Amino acid sequence: MKNLPAKIVGSIVAKKERGATAVEYGIMVALIAAVIITIVATLGTNLTNMFSGVASAI
Repeated sequence: MKNLPAKIVGSIVAKKERGATAVEYGIMVALIAAVIITIVATLGTNLTNMFSGVASAI
């Protein structure tokens, strides 16, 4: 019984840490998605220019 307050406080802290971890993972996923979108857009533009150059050369 003497450890009951410590267990209650520990469970509250653990829940808050799980929530913070979920937010951190969400931010990481959003940043990774933004980087992937930027790379794909740039690569698409470069490929379009390359194929246009090849088509005009033919």
